[in-house]
Amino acid sequence: MYTNALLTDLYQLTMMQGLYFEGKHNQACVFDRYYRHNPFSGGYTVVAGLDHLIEYVKNIHFSDDDLAYLKSTGNFRDEFLDYLKNFHFTGSIYAMPEGTVAFPQEVLLRVETTKNESLLLETCMSMIMNHESLIATKARRVRCVAGTQDTLMEFGLRRAQGASAGVYGARSAMIGGFNGTSNMLAGARFGIPVMGTMAHSWIMSFPTELEAFRCYAKHYPNSLILLADTYNTLKQGVPDAITIFQEMKDAGTLPPFYGIRLDSGDLAYLSKEAHKMFAAAGFPDAVIAASNDLDENLIAQLKLQGSTISSWGVGTNLITAKDSPSMGGVFKMAGQYENGTFVPKIKMSDNAEKISNPGRKNVLRIYDKVTGKMKADIIVLEGETIDESQDLRLSSDITPWRFRIIPAGSYTVRTMLQPIFLQGELVYQQPTLAEIIDYANDEIDTLWPEYKRLVNPEMMWVQRSETLSKLRHEVLSAEAAHFQ
Repeated sequence: MYTNALLTDLYQLTMMQGLYFEGKHNQACVFDRYYRHNPFSGGYTVVAGLDHLIEYVKNIHFSDDDLAYLKSTGNFRDEFLDYLKNFHFTGSIYAMPEGTVAFPQEVLLRVETTKNESLLLETCMSMIMNHESLIATKARRVRCVAGTQDTLMEFGLRRAQGASAGVYGARSAMIGGFNGTSNMLAGARFGIPVMGTMAHSWIMSFPTELEAFRCYAKHYPNSLILLADTYNTLKQGVPDAITIFQEMKDAGTLPPFYGIRLDSGDLAYLSKEAHKMFAAAGFPDAVIAASNDLDENLIAQLKLQGSTISSWGVGTNLITAKDSPSMGGVFKMAGQYENGTFVPKIKMSDNAEKISNPGRKNVLRIYDKVTGKMKADIIVLEGETIDESQDLRLSSDITPWRFRIIPAGSYTVRTMLQPIFLQGELVYQQPTLAEIIDYANDEIDTLWPEYKRLVNPEMMWVQRSETLSKLRHEVLSAEAAHFQ
């Protein structure tokens, strides 16, 4: 059986083999994972995928079938394949917890291990966290416009780009603020509430829509959301729903939660008219749910138009992150040990934003002590601290004329990266999904509304510490000297 050790790119394995025969495969090094831009032109990213990553790292190994396949390619020598037989992760990983709000250029995850282990982890680790953070961020944008009271249902499985994307996408949507999913496997695997109603094929399987509604109510009296747009929403669907609600009310079986779902037409107009009809018939609390290519932008517009929808089924545009279908997270080496000494490394580029930050780093987050709102992030060298009893001067080495002073005693400081693995052992107490969701909700509340705008959001102040800036300049200057 093939394992996830093969869920990597060919060049990772060929580089590993080359380093093995050069005697460099066990060289200790440090890699950072970060990204350069927020997805969706937004003001933040929601970190997700750490739980999935932990399971991947814990179980990484090469099976006999893996090794046989590698041999069959003709690219790998027997001595290297023998080395892979005992491969497992022996290093350390530090990461921001799932649900954390993060920003461009910040270290989201730091890997400290051998060169070969770092190379093998890169592709799959990046895939996991890029995808799941992308979906969690999209979901959070939807939640921010839907408000705290509306129900959000993830309906995207049939449009997901593969089973894994559908299952882990549903989990990520929960971290982003959704209430449940239609995905049964995600529900079983992660304990996510499963939600759904009926398809048009149910309605069309009966002689009349009223019979279809009545039969559904007989079998599922406590899950009474009726699909009302199969034929004519206002002339038939809503009146038929009212008939069913009245029959159940008369029988004393009308559940506390009941209503209709709209899947086509002008959702704002139809929802308002349907609500009027329900109220006139004595059912003002009937829920109106909607689906049909929804995303945060359309939901925001529908709310502006006074729609009475309070339950939203979001599918394709969420599970595929349709308007920003990939996240540009990168994994770059920040240093390596040479003869027992740590040597910072930097990736240079003609494109200034692609120049990496050298050294072992962490992120310190600054909060206002009174409001609890986030004020700034500072990328620091590991071990750097900030004295909260002193004034804090924020200034960018790119624009030093811009600065802010945060008065002593008015702020608190939090260290963002937590140890996950140390010397190959899992030391992180993995929270439950419910705990992650609560944490994620608290995290987004630390942002002022300006950072959550869908269009032209404010950008969080993120800067390098003076010590890191000095190191970066020294390493850049040393590398540039090679070309003079």
